Amino acid sequence: MKISATAAVIFLLLVAVTLGITYWAGKRNKSVSSHLVASGHISGRQNGVAIAGDFISAASFLGTTGAIALGGFNGFYYAVYIPIAYVLAMLLVAEPLRNLGQFTLGDVLATRFGGMNVRGAIATSSIILSLIYIVAQFVGAALLIKLLFGIEYWVAAVIIGVLTTIYTLFGGMLATTYIQIVKTAILLFCGAILVVMVLAKFGWNPLTLFQKAEAATNAANEAAKAAGKPASPEALEPFRGGALKQWDQFSLILGVTLGVLGLPHVMIRFLTVRDSNAARTSAVTAIWIFAGFLIFMPVLGYGGMLLIEKGRAGIPPGGNMTVPMLSNILGGDVLLSFVSAVAFATILAALSGLVIATSGAVAHDIYGKLMKKGQVDPSKQLLVARLATLGAVVVSLLIALLVEKQNVAFLATLAITISASANLPALLGTIYWRKATAKGVFWGMIAGLAVAVLMILLSTTFMGESAPVKLTAPGIISIPAGFIVMYLVSMLTQPKGEALTAANSLFDRIRVQAVTGMDPGNPDHLTPAQRAVGH
Repeated sequence: MKISATAAVIFLLLVAVTLGITYWAGKRNKSVSSHLVASGHISGRQNGVAIAGDFISAASFLGTTGAIALGGFNGFYYAVYIPIAYVLAMLLVAEPLRNLGQFTLGDVLATRFGGMNVRGAIATSSIILSLIYIVAQFVGAALLIKLLFGIEYWVAAVIIGVLTTIYTLFGGMLATTYIQIVKTAILLFCGAILVVMVLAKFGWNPLTLFQKAEAATNAANEAAKAAGKPASPEALEPFRGGALKQWDQFSLILGVTLGVLGLPHVMIRFLTVRDSNAARTSAVTAIWIFAGFLIFMPVLGYGGMLLIEKGRAGIPPGGNMTVPMLSNILGGDVLLSFVSAVAFATILAALSGLVIATSGAVAHDIYGKLMKKGQVDPSKQLLVARLATLGAVVVSLLIALLVEKQNVAFLATLAITISASANLPALLGTIYWRKATAKGVFWGMIAGLAVAVLMILLSTTFMGESAPVKLTAPGIISIPAGFIVMYLVSMLTQPKGEALTAANSLFDRIRVQAVTGMDPGNPDHLTPAQRAVGH
Protein backbone atom coordinates (compact mmCIF):
# COMPACT_ATOMS: atom_id res chain seq x y z
CA MET A 1 0.00 0.00 0.00
CA LYS A 2 1.72 3.18 -1.20
CA ILE A 3 0.37 6.66 -1.73
CA SER A 4 0.46 8.50 -5.06
CA ALA A 5 2.49 11.60 -5.80
CA THR A 6 -0.61 13.80 -5.46
CA ALA A 7 -1.49 12.34 -2.10
CA ALA A 8 2.14 12.66 -0.99
CA VAL A 9 1.81 16.42 -1.46
CA ILE A 10 -1.02 16.45 1.10
CA PHE A 11 1.18 14.49 3.46
CA LEU A 12 4.20 16.76 3.05
CA LEU A 13 2.10 19.93 3.28
CA LEU A 14 1.06 19.19 6.86
CA VAL A 15 4.66 18.44 7.79
CA ALA A 16 5.62 21.79 6.24
CA VAL A 17 3.02 23.54 8.41
CA THR A 18 4.55 22.05 11.55
CA LEU A 19 8.01 23.15 10.42
CA GLY A 20 6.63 26.66 9.85
CA ILE A 21 5.31 26.73 13.43
CA THR A 22 8.73 25.58 14.61
CA TYR A 23 10.42 28.42 12.70
CA TRP A 24 8.04 30.97 14.24
CA ALA A 25 8.56 29.60 17.74
CA GLY A 26 12.31 29.26 17.26
CA LYS A 27 12.70 33.05 17.09
CA ARG A 28 11.13 33.24 20.56
CA ASN A 29 12.89 30.26 22.09
CA LYS A 30 15.94 31.96 23.60
CA SER A 31 15.97 30.89 27.26
CA VAL A 32 15.74 27.82 29.47
CA SER A 33 12.29 28.92 30.62
CA SER A 34 10.94 29.32 27.09
CA HIS A 35 12.51 26.04 25.97
CA LEU A 36 11.16 23.91 28.84
CA VAL A 37 7.84 25.56 29.83
CA ALA A 38 7.11 28.21 27.15
CA SER A 39 7.79 30.88 29.82
CA GLY A 40 4.34 30.20 31.32
CA HIS A 41 2.59 32.03 28.47
CA ILE A 42 0.14 29.31 27.36
CA SER A 43 -3.54 29.83 28.20
CA GLY A 44 -5.56 27.20 30.06
CA ARG A 45 -7.71 26.28 27.04
CA GLN A 46 -4.70 26.09 24.73
CA ASN A 47 -2.85 23.94 27.21
CA GLY A 48 -5.84 21.62 27.63
CA VAL A 49 -5.95 20.99 23.88
CA ALA A 50 -2.20 20.37 23.88
CA ILE A 51 -2.50 17.95 26.80
CA ALA A 52 -5.22 16.07 24.94
CA GLY A 53 -2.86 15.95 21.96
CA ASP A 54 -0.24 14.22 24.09
CA PHE A 55 -2.56 11.24 24.52
CA ILE A 56 -4.49 11.34 21.26
CA SER A 57 -1.29 10.17 19.62
CA ALA A 58 0.20 7.01 18.19
CA ALA A 59 -0.64 5.17 21.40
CA SER A 60 -4.38 5.85 21.03
CA PHE A 61 -5.16 6.76 17.42
CA LEU A 62 -3.04 3.92 16.01
CA GLY A 63 -2.28 1.55 18.88
CA THR A 64 -5.58 1.41 20.74
CA THR A 65 -7.65 1.20 17.57
CA GLY A 66 -5.45 -1.67 16.43
CA ALA A 67 -5.70 -3.32 19.84
CA ILE A 68 -9.52 -3.27 19.58
CA ALA A 69 -9.39 -4.69 16.06
CA LEU A 70 -7.15 -7.55 17.22
CA GLY A 71 -8.21 -8.04 20.83
CA GLY A 72 -11.83 -6.94 20.91
CA PHE A 73 -13.17 -4.88 23.79
CA ASN A 74 -10.14 -5.66 25.94
CA GLY A 75 -8.11 -3.42 23.65
CA PHE A 76 -10.30 -0.47 24.69
CA TYR A 77 -8.78 -0.58 28.17
CA TYR A 78 -5.56 0.84 26.76
CA ALA A 79 -7.24 4.24 26.64
CA VAL A 80 -10.69 4.29 28.26
CA TYR A 81 -9.34 5.10 31.72
CA ILE A 82 -7.39 8.15 30.56
CA PRO A 83 -10.31 10.58 31.24
CA ILE A 84 -10.63 9.12 34.75
CA ALA A 85 -6.92 9.62 35.23
CA TYR A 86 -7.25 13.30 34.35
CA VAL A 87 -10.08 13.77 36.81
CA LEU A 88 -7.68 12.48 39.47
CA ALA A 89 -4.94 14.72 38.10
CA MET A 90 -7.21 17.76 38.34
CA LEU A 91 -8.22 16.90 41.92
CA LEU A 92 -4.84 15.83 43.30
CA VAL A 93 -1.90 17.08 41.27
CA ALA A 94 -2.55 19.87 38.74
CA GLU A 95 -2.95 22.82 41.10
CA PRO A 96 -0.24 21.85 43.65
CA LEU A 97 2.17 21.12 40.81
CA ARG A 98 1.60 24.56 39.27
CA ASN A 99 2.03 26.25 42.64
CA LEU A 100 5.14 24.33 43.73
CA GLY A 101 6.99 23.55 40.51
CA GLN A 102 9.32 25.45 38.22
CA PHE A 103 10.55 23.31 35.32
CA THR A 104 10.37 19.64 36.38
CA LEU A 105 8.79 17.20 38.83
CA GLY A 106 12.06 17.30 40.76
CA ASP A 107 11.32 20.94 41.66
CA VAL A 108 8.12 19.88 43.43
CA LEU A 109 9.92 17.32 45.59
CA ALA A 110 12.75 19.78 46.28
CA THR A 111 10.38 22.26 47.94
CA ARG A 112 10.21 19.83 50.84
CA PHE A 113 13.23 17.53 50.48
CA GLY A 114 16.34 19.47 49.62
CA GLY A 115 18.70 16.51 49.36
CA MET A 116 20.17 15.54 46.03
CA ASN A 117 19.08 11.90 46.27
CA VAL A 118 15.38 12.63 45.93
CA ARG A 119 15.82 14.92 42.93
CA GLY A 120 18.23 12.48 41.30
CA ALA A 121 15.84 9.55 41.75
CA ILE A 122 12.82 11.26 40.18
CA ALA A 123 15.00 12.62 37.36
CA THR A 124 16.26 9.10 36.61
CA SER A 125 12.76 7.64 36.75
CA SER A 126 11.44 10.40 34.49
CA ILE A 127 14.18 9.83 31.93
CA ILE A 128 13.61 6.05 31.81
CA LEU A 129 9.84 6.17 31.43
CA SER A 130 10.03 9.06 28.93
CA LEU A 131 12.44 7.07 26.77
CA ILE A 132 10.06 4.09 26.73
CA TYR A 133 7.20 6.40 25.76
CA ILE A 134 9.34 7.97 23.02
CA VAL A 135 10.08 4.49 21.65
CA ALA A 136 6.33 3.80 21.41
CA GLN A 137 5.83 6.91 19.30
CA PHE A 138 8.89 6.09 17.18
CA VAL A 139 7.55 2.65 16.32
CA GLY A 140 4.13 3.99 15.29
CA ALA A 141 5.56 6.73 13.10
CA ALA A 142 8.19 4.54 11.47
CA LEU A 143 5.64 1.85 10.59
CA LEU A 144 3.41 4.52 9.09
CA ILE A 145 6.14 5.93 6.87
CA LYS A 146 7.28 2.43 5.89
CA LEU A 147 3.74 1.56 4.82
CA LEU A 148 3.15 4.73 2.83
CA PHE A 149 6.44 5.26 1.06
CA GLY A 150 7.69 1.68 0.82
CA ILE A 151 11.00 2.43 2.52
CA GLU A 152 12.85 0.39 5.10
CA TYR A 153 11.70 0.63 8.72
CA TRP A 154 15.08 1.90 9.93
CA VAL A 155 15.17 4.63 7.28
CA ALA A 156 11.72 5.80 8.34
CA ALA A 157 12.82 5.84 11.99
CA VAL A 158 15.86 7.98 11.15
CA ILE A 159 13.70 10.48 9.24
CA ILE A 160 11.40 10.78 12.24
CA GLY A 161 14.37 11.25 14.54
CA VAL A 162 15.68 14.10 12.43
CA LEU A 163 12.32 15.89 12.35
CA THR A 164 11.81 15.46 16.09
CA THR A 165 15.26 16.88 16.73
CA ILE A 166 14.48 19.94 14.61
CA TYR A 167 11.17 20.59 16.37
CA THR A 168 12.65 20.26 19.84
CA LEU A 169 16.03 21.93 19.35
CA PHE A 170 14.70 25.06 17.70
CA GLY A 171 11.05 25.39 18.71
CA GLY A 172 11.09 24.14 22.30
CA MET A 173 7.89 23.89 24.32
CA LEU A 174 6.24 26.82 22.50
CA ALA A 175 6.46 25.09 19.11
CA THR A 176 5.45 21.76 20.60
CA THR A 177 2.35 23.28 22.20
CA TYR A 178 1.07 25.01 19.08
CA ILE A 179 1.80 22.00 16.88
CA GLN A 180 -0.21 19.92 19.36
CA ILE A 181 -3.12 22.38 19.18
CA VAL A 182 -3.20 22.41 15.37
CA LYS A 183 -2.84 18.67 14.92
CA THR A 184 -5.39 17.86 17.67
CA ALA A 185 -8.02 19.94 15.90
CA ILE A 186 -7.25 18.27 12.56
CA LEU A 187 -7.14 14.82 14.14
CA LEU A 188 -10.57 15.24 15.72
CA PHE A 189 -11.93 16.29 12.33
CA CYS A 190 -10.21 13.33 10.69
CA GLY A 191 -11.56 10.92 13.29
CA ALA A 192 -15.09 12.25 12.79
CA ILE A 193 -14.84 11.60 9.04
CA LEU A 194 -13.72 8.02 9.60
CA VAL A 195 -16.45 7.34 12.15
CA VAL A 196 -19.15 8.67 9.80
CA MET A 197 -17.82 6.57 6.91
CA VAL A 198 -17.66 3.40 9.03
CA LEU A 199 -21.19 3.89 10.38
CA ALA A 200 -22.45 4.49 6.83
CA LYS A 201 -21.32 0.95 6.02
CA PHE A 202 -23.50 -0.48 8.79
CA GLY A 203 -26.78 1.41 8.39
CA TRP A 204 -25.73 4.26 10.70
CA ASN A 205 -26.26 1.98 13.68
CA PRO A 206 -23.25 1.27 15.92
CA LEU A 207 -25.10 -1.67 17.51
CA THR A 208 -25.24 -3.35 14.11
CA LEU A 209 -21.49 -2.90 13.83
CA PHE A 210 -20.90 -4.42 17.26
CA GLN A 211 -23.21 -7.37 16.57
CA LYS A 212 -21.46 -8.15 13.30
CA ALA A 213 -18.06 -7.91 15.00
CA GLU A 214 -19.21 -10.41 17.62
CA ALA A 215 -20.64 -12.73 14.97
CA ALA A 216 -17.45 -12.56 12.93
CA THR A 217 -15.35 -13.39 15.98
CA ASN A 218 -17.57 -16.33 16.93
CA ALA A 219 -17.38 -17.70 13.39
CA ALA A 220 -13.60 -17.34 13.34
CA ASN A 221 -13.32 -19.07 16.70
CA GLU A 222 -15.46 -21.98 15.55
CA ALA A 223 -13.27 -22.39 12.48
CA ALA A 224 -10.12 -22.19 14.61
CA LYS A 225 -11.51 -24.76 17.04
CA ALA A 226 -12.31 -27.13 14.19
CA ALA A 227 -8.78 -26.74 12.85
CA GLY A 228 -7.22 -27.23 16.28
CA LYS A 229 -5.93 -23.65 16.43
CA PRO A 230 -6.18 -21.12 19.32
CA ALA A 231 -9.26 -18.93 19.36
CA SER A 232 -9.24 -15.16 18.90
CA PRO A 233 -10.19 -12.81 21.78
CA GLU A 234 -13.92 -12.15 22.15
CA ALA A 235 -15.09 -8.99 20.38
CA LEU A 236 -17.46 -7.61 23.00
CA GLU A 237 -16.80 -9.50 26.22
CA PRO A 238 -13.94 -8.12 28.36
CA PHE A 239 -11.78 -10.08 30.76
CA ARG A 240 -11.94 -13.37 28.90
CA GLY A 241 -9.09 -15.86 28.96
CA GLY A 242 -8.87 -17.09 32.53
CA ALA A 243 -7.78 -15.67 35.87
CA LEU A 244 -4.27 -14.72 34.72
CA LYS A 245 -5.63 -12.70 31.81
CA GLN A 246 -8.10 -10.95 34.08
CA TRP A 247 -5.45 -10.01 36.63
CA ASP A 248 -3.20 -8.83 33.81
CA GLN A 249 -5.99 -6.64 32.47
CA PHE A 250 -6.69 -5.20 35.91
CA SER A 251 -2.98 -4.53 36.36
CA LEU A 252 -2.96 -2.63 33.07
CA ILE A 253 -6.00 -0.57 34.08
CA LEU A 254 -4.47 0.30 37.45
CA GLY A 255 -1.24 1.43 35.81
CA VAL A 256 -2.98 3.57 33.19
CA THR A 257 -5.35 5.22 35.66
CA LEU A 258 -2.69 6.16 38.20
CA GLY A 259 0.32 6.57 35.93
CA VAL A 260 -0.88 9.71 34.18
CA LEU A 261 -0.47 11.61 37.45
CA GLY A 262 3.30 11.10 37.35
CA LEU A 263 4.11 11.37 33.64
CA PRO A 264 6.73 14.14 33.28
CA HIS A 265 5.75 15.26 29.76
CA VAL A 266 2.12 15.67 30.88
CA MET A 267 2.70 17.12 34.34
CA ILE A 268 5.15 19.78 33.18
CA ARG A 269 2.42 21.10 30.92
CA PHE A 270 0.76 22.46 34.03
CA LEU A 271 3.87 24.64 34.39
CA THR A 272 3.33 26.26 30.99
CA VAL A 273 0.30 28.23 32.22
CA ARG A 274 0.20 31.40 34.28
CA ASP A 275 -1.61 30.28 37.43
CA SER A 276 -3.47 27.47 39.18
CA ASN A 277 -6.84 28.50 37.71
CA ALA A 278 -5.41 28.00 34.23
CA ALA A 279 -4.03 24.63 35.34
CA ARG A 280 -7.51 23.48 36.35
CA THR A 281 -8.93 24.78 33.08
CA SER A 282 -6.30 22.78 31.23
CA ALA A 283 -7.37 19.54 32.90
CA VAL A 284 -11.10 20.15 32.34
CA THR A 285 -10.56 20.95 28.66
CA ALA A 286 -8.45 17.83 28.15
CA ILE A 287 -11.06 15.62 29.86
CA TRP A 288 -13.83 16.76 27.51
CA ILE A 289 -11.68 16.18 24.43
CA PHE A 290 -10.68 12.71 25.65
CA ALA A 291 -14.29 11.77 26.33
CA GLY A 292 -15.43 12.90 22.90
CA PHE A 293 -12.61 11.11 21.09
CA LEU A 294 -12.38 7.86 22.99
CA ILE A 295 -16.09 7.05 22.94
CA PHE A 296 -15.88 6.48 19.18
CA MET A 297 -12.70 4.40 19.13
CA PRO A 298 -14.55 1.04 19.23
CA VAL A 299 -16.34 2.08 16.04
CA LEU A 300 -13.00 2.45 14.27
CA GLY A 301 -11.55 -0.71 15.84
CA TYR A 302 -14.49 -2.95 14.97
CA GLY A 303 -14.79 -1.27 11.59
CA GLY A 304 -11.19 -2.25 10.88
CA MET A 305 -11.86 -5.79 12.10
CA LEU A 306 -14.78 -6.23 9.67
CA LEU A 307 -13.76 -4.17 6.64
CA ILE A 308 -10.08 -5.03 6.29
CA GLU A 309 -9.76 -8.07 4.07
CA LYS A 310 -9.57 -11.36 6.03
CA GLY A 311 -10.51 -9.53 9.24
CA ARG A 312 -8.03 -9.87 12.07
CA ALA A 313 -5.87 -12.16 9.95
CA GLY A 314 -5.33 -9.34 7.46
CA ILE A 315 -4.10 -6.83 10.05
CA PRO A 316 -0.29 -6.67 10.45
CA PRO A 317 1.26 -7.75 13.78
CA GLY A 318 0.67 -5.24 16.57
CA GLY A 319 -2.38 -3.75 14.84
CA ASN A 320 -0.78 -0.33 14.50
CA MET A 321 -1.70 0.01 10.82
CA THR A 322 -5.42 -0.64 11.29
CA VAL A 323 -6.48 3.00 10.88
CA PRO A 324 -4.40 3.69 7.73
CA MET A 325 -5.60 0.43 6.14
CA LEU A 326 -9.21 1.27 7.05
CA SER A 327 -8.77 4.75 5.58
CA ASN A 328 -7.54 3.28 2.32
CA ILE A 329 -10.58 1.01 2.11
CA LEU A 330 -13.07 3.77 2.89
CA GLY A 331 -11.64 6.70 0.97
CA GLY A 332 -8.84 5.49 -1.23
CA ASP A 333 -5.46 7.06 -1.64
CA VAL A 334 -6.40 10.62 -0.72
CA LEU A 335 -8.05 9.72 2.59
CA LEU A 336 -5.19 7.37 3.39
CA SER A 337 -2.76 10.21 2.82
CA PHE A 338 -4.77 12.70 4.89
CA VAL A 339 -5.23 10.31 7.81
CA SER A 340 -1.60 9.25 7.69
CA ALA A 341 -0.37 12.84 7.54
CA VAL A 342 -2.45 13.73 10.59
CA ALA A 343 -1.25 10.65 12.45
CA PHE A 344 2.33 11.45 11.56
CA ALA A 345 2.04 15.06 12.75
CA THR A 346 0.39 13.74 15.91
CA ILE A 347 3.32 11.46 16.61
CA LEU A 348 5.94 14.13 15.94
CA ALA A 349 4.24 16.59 18.31
CA ALA A 350 3.99 13.96 21.05
CA LEU A 351 7.63 13.02 20.49
CA SER A 352 8.72 16.64 20.89
CA GLY A 353 6.93 16.99 24.22
CA LEU A 354 8.46 13.77 25.51
CA VAL A 355 11.95 14.77 24.42
CA ILE A 356 11.57 18.16 26.15
CA ALA A 357 10.57 16.41 29.39
CA THR A 358 13.64 14.17 29.10
CA SER A 359 16.02 17.01 28.30
CA GLY A 360 14.54 19.08 31.15
CA ALA A 361 15.29 16.33 33.66
CA VAL A 362 18.86 16.13 32.38
CA ALA A 363 19.57 19.86 32.05
CA HIS A 364 17.67 21.21 35.06
CA ASP A 365 17.74 18.40 37.62
CA ILE A 366 20.92 16.46 36.89
CA TYR A 367 23.15 19.17 35.41
CA GLY A 368 21.77 22.34 37.00
CA LYS A 369 20.87 21.11 40.49
CA LEU A 370 22.96 18.00 41.10
CA MET A 371 26.19 18.73 39.24
CA LYS A 372 26.27 22.54 39.49
CA LYS A 373 24.41 22.88 42.82
CA GLY A 374 22.13 25.51 41.28
CA GLN A 375 25.03 27.77 40.27
CA VAL A 376 24.65 27.41 36.53
CA ASP A 377 24.96 29.73 33.54
CA PRO A 378 21.50 29.81 31.84
CA SER A 379 23.08 29.72 28.38
CA LYS A 380 25.07 26.60 29.29
CA GLN A 381 21.98 25.01 30.78
CA LEU A 382 20.12 25.62 27.52
CA LEU A 383 23.03 24.06 25.63
CA VAL A 384 22.88 20.98 27.88
CA ALA A 385 19.13 20.73 27.27
CA ARG A 386 19.71 20.71 23.54
CA LEU A 387 22.51 18.14 23.80
CA ALA A 388 20.20 16.01 25.94
CA THR A 389 17.62 16.30 23.17
CA LEU A 390 20.05 14.71 20.73
CA GLY A 391 20.90 11.98 23.21
CA ALA A 392 17.26 11.14 23.92
CA VAL A 393 16.44 10.89 20.22
CA VAL A 394 19.45 8.68 19.43
CA VAL A 395 18.86 6.27 22.35
CA SER A 396 15.15 5.98 21.60
CA LEU A 397 15.86 5.43 17.93
CA LEU A 398 18.20 2.53 18.67
CA ILE A 399 15.64 0.87 20.96
CA ALA A 400 12.82 1.42 18.42
CA LEU A 401 14.79 -0.54 15.84
CA LEU A 402 14.58 -3.60 18.13
CA VAL A 403 10.85 -3.51 18.96
CA GLU A 404 9.28 -2.96 15.56
CA LYS A 405 6.48 -5.50 16.11
CA GLN A 406 5.35 -4.37 19.57
CA ASN A 407 1.96 -2.65 19.84
CA VAL A 408 2.64 1.02 20.50
CA ALA A 409 -0.27 1.36 22.92
CA PHE A 410 1.18 -1.46 25.00
CA LEU A 411 4.64 0.14 25.02
CA ALA A 412 3.08 3.41 26.17
CA THR A 413 1.24 1.69 29.01
CA LEU A 414 4.52 0.23 30.25
CA ALA A 415 5.88 3.76 30.59
CA ILE A 416 2.72 4.86 32.37
CA THR A 417 3.03 1.93 34.79
CA ILE A 418 6.59 2.96 35.68
CA SER A 419 5.25 6.46 36.31
CA ALA A 420 2.60 5.12 38.71
CA SER A 421 5.13 2.89 40.47
CA ALA A 422 7.94 5.41 40.99
CA ASN A 423 6.87 9.03 40.43
CA LEU A 424 3.34 9.00 41.82
CA PRO A 425 4.17 7.79 45.36
CA ALA A 426 6.85 10.45 45.59
CA LEU A 427 4.57 13.27 44.41
CA LEU A 428 1.61 12.34 46.61
CA GLY A 429 3.83 11.70 49.63
CA THR A 430 5.55 15.07 49.22
CA ILE A 431 2.33 17.05 48.80
CA TYR A 432 -0.10 15.26 51.13
CA TRP A 433 1.63 13.09 53.74
CA ARG A 434 3.08 14.88 56.75
CA LYS A 435 5.18 11.90 57.87
CA ALA A 436 6.91 11.35 54.54
CA THR A 437 10.70 11.66 54.81
CA ALA A 438 13.42 12.18 52.22
CA LYS A 439 14.68 8.63 52.67
CA GLY A 440 11.19 7.21 52.43
CA VAL A 441 10.43 9.08 49.21
CA PHE A 442 13.81 8.13 47.73
CA TRP A 443 13.60 4.43 48.46
CA GLY A 444 9.94 4.33 47.46
CA MET A 445 10.90 5.65 44.02
CA ILE A 446 13.80 3.22 43.72
CA ALA A 447 11.63 0.26 44.75
CA GLY A 448 8.76 1.15 42.41
CA LEU A 449 11.10 1.75 39.50
CA ALA A 450 13.17 -1.38 40.10
CA VAL A 451 10.19 -3.70 40.52
CA ALA A 452 8.42 -2.31 37.45
CA VAL A 453 11.48 -2.52 35.18
CA LEU A 454 12.50 -5.97 36.46
CA MET A 455 9.02 -7.39 35.97
CA ILE A 456 8.85 -5.96 32.45
CA LEU A 457 12.22 -7.47 31.52
CA LEU A 458 11.23 -10.87 32.96
CA SER A 459 7.75 -10.88 31.44
CA THR A 460 6.45 -12.66 28.37
CA THR A 461 6.78 -9.40 26.47
CA PHE A 462 10.55 -9.82 26.33
CA MET A 463 11.16 -13.47 27.15
CA GLY A 464 8.25 -15.26 25.50
CA GLU A 465 6.10 -17.99 27.01
CA SER A 466 8.98 -19.34 29.10
CA ALA A 467 9.25 -16.07 31.04
CA PRO A 468 9.15 -16.37 34.86
CA VAL A 469 6.74 -13.42 35.11
CA LYS A 470 3.45 -14.17 33.34
CA LEU A 471 1.95 -10.69 33.80
CA THR A 472 2.64 -8.35 30.90
CA ALA A 473 1.58 -5.31 32.95
CA PRO A 474 3.43 -5.08 36.31
CA GLY A 475 1.32 -2.36 37.92
CA ILE A 476 -0.62 -4.56 40.30
CA ILE A 477 2.66 -5.43 42.07
CA SER A 478 5.02 -2.53 41.31
CA ILE A 479 2.60 0.27 42.28
CA PRO A 480 1.91 -1.07 45.81
CA ALA A 481 5.66 -1.76 46.14
CA GLY A 482 6.48 1.93 45.65
CA PHE A 483 3.89 3.10 48.18
CA ILE A 484 4.65 0.41 50.77
CA VAL A 485 8.42 0.99 50.71
CA MET A 486 7.90 4.75 50.99
CA TYR A 487 5.63 4.20 53.99
CA LEU A 488 7.89 1.73 55.79
CA VAL A 489 11.11 3.67 55.31
CA SER A 490 9.44 6.94 56.26
CA MET A 491 8.10 5.45 59.49
CA LEU A 492 11.56 4.09 60.32
CA THR A 493 13.28 7.44 59.68
CA GLN A 494 10.95 9.86 61.47
CA PRO A 495 12.73 13.00 62.76
CA LYS A 496 12.68 13.84 66.46
CA GLY A 497 12.90 16.94 68.64
CA GLU A 498 13.73 20.15 66.82
CA ALA A 499 14.08 18.32 63.51
CA LEU A 500 10.46 17.14 63.83
CA THR A 501 9.25 20.66 64.61
CA ALA A 502 11.11 22.03 61.58
CA ALA A 503 9.74 19.27 59.34
CA ASN A 504 6.16 19.94 60.44
CA SER A 505 6.59 23.69 59.95
CA LEU A 506 7.94 23.12 56.42
CA PHE A 507 5.07 20.78 55.57
CA ASP A 508 2.50 23.33 56.77
CA ARG A 509 4.15 26.02 54.65
CA ILE A 510 4.14 23.77 51.57
CA ARG A 511 0.49 22.88 52.05
CA VAL A 512 -0.43 26.57 52.12
CA GLN A 513 1.59 27.20 48.98
CA ALA A 514 0.19 24.13 47.19
CA VAL A 515 -3.40 25.19 47.85
CA THR A 516 -3.24 29.01 47.60
CA GLY A 517 -0.27 29.57 45.32
CA MET A 518 1.28 31.92 47.88
CA ASP A 519 4.53 31.09 49.65
CA PRO A 520 4.40 32.29 53.29
CA GLY A 521 8.21 32.23 53.38
CA ASN A 522 8.56 34.68 50.47
CA PRO A 523 7.71 38.36 50.72
CA ASP A 524 6.59 38.52 47.07
CA HIS A 525 4.35 35.44 47.51
CA LEU A 526 5.25 34.19 44.04
CA THR A 527 5.46 30.51 43.21
CA PRO A 528 8.76 29.08 41.89
CA ALA A 529 7.39 28.96 38.35
CA GLN A 530 6.19 32.57 38.50
CA ARG A 531 9.57 33.78 39.76
CA ALA A 532 11.34 31.79 37.04
CA VAL A 533 9.42 33.42 34.20
CA GLY A 534 9.33 36.91 35.68
CA HIS A 535 5.67 37.15 36.76
